[in-house]
Amino acid sequence: MNLVDHPDGGYAYVPGISPYSAGVRAGAGYRIRHVNLSATVGWEEGFGVIDEILAAAGRPPRALCSVELRCPEPYSFGGFGSFNDDYRAALDGRGILLDEGLNPVARTNVAPRIDPPSGTSLHAFGFTLPASDGGRPSFVVSGAGDLHDQSELRPEAIVGGDSSWDESGVERASVVLDEIQARLAGLGVRWPDTDSISVYSIESIHSVLESTVLARLGDAARHGVHWYLTEPPVAGLKFEMDGRGGVEEVWV
Repeated sequence: MNLVDHPDGGYAYVPGISPYSAGVRAGAGYRIRHVNLSATVGWEEGFGVIDEILAAAGRPPRALCSVELRCPEPYSFGGFGSFNDDYRAALDGRGILLDEGLNPVARTNVAPRIDPPSGTSLHAFGFTLPASDGGRPSFVVSGAGDLHDQSELRPEAIVGGDSSWDESGVERASVVLDEIQARLAGLGVRWPDTDSISVYSIESIHSVLESTVLARLGDAARHGVHWYLTEPPVAGLKFEMDGRGGVEEVWV
């Protein structure tokens, strides 16, 4: 995975697939501000919120570098593709997509089990701001689900196929950890550089967290993980992770 400089966004990104990049890292002289919404809003309305906050901060639309969404329930693979087309159109309408339609923006999109939104909604987002000093690396890793290949958005790519969590949980988590670790390496950081590692699953994951996840995190394990009782965005997936580090956290 290679880190590519964004031409004018104040960050670099690891290329991913058409709906999202694999992750982003603030460029020299910048940091990422991670904006947490006190209440979710519909994702299209949410982009209006993003526009207003970036404008108030004196930042252009291309400073947007990460988006976190919540959906009512997992999509079918076809439904996920249709949503991604609409989502890309919203980015393109703001001039955020790059040459040849490359999408530099990181993303996580998951389905809460408790109190899900009525429609796909904006949960949080990140954008770059000038920073007075270099400081720590400031980065966001996109959500990665239990697929053998993150670019293969089809049922045949699901780790463990139709097997139960008890039968396949360790393998699923291991594949996701491998992907997140590769993305971190692409961003030029390591597990200990993370401040927040999130796990998204509705399965009984305690034993897998202990045996497989925390065992891989090294020094970062002392921070623990944030477990969200949510499903990945596509039916059949059972485990997803993302992470970030060195960002400025704000709530609106």
